[in-house]
Amino acid sequence: MSIFGSILNRIFHHSTGTPAQASASSEGGRQTATDTAATASQAQPATANTSPLTAGGSEKLQSVDVEAVLTRLASTKGGGGNWRTSIVDLLKLLDLDSSLSARKELANELNVHAGADGSAEQNIALQKAVMAKIAENGGKVPESLHH
Repeated sequence: MSIFGSILNRIFHHSTGTPAQASASSEGGRQTATDTAATASQAQPATANTSPLTAGGSEKLQSVDVEAVLTRLASTKGGGGNWRTSIVDLLKLLDLDSSLSARKELANELNVHAGADGSAEQNIALQKAVMAKIAENGGKVPESLHH
């Protein structure tokens, strides 16, 4: 399971009103078997005409207003930190592992190699890359969040 696939899954499930897999937060951000099964088809790379969420026949991600979903989620969690610029806060908001090793893995998935591992420069570049990749896959992401 890719970390980016998990990010897409969490944003998509929060936006559709389906029950999010909240059990990950109670297990320290680890994915559950339900998460893995739900996101297996979403972890595949997107082609020119197919987003990860359309591969399994689900609704298209393009119908998701990413900023609205994350803002709503942050309001239910006491603010959500600074998820707009911090990959750590974004991952925590989505109840995903935000450890250095998880961020290194995500950086490798997205080919982000800015600054030293764990540096502010790398974390900011990684957060922008995640938002840009969500937009590439059809999510509605304001320019301010990925440029």
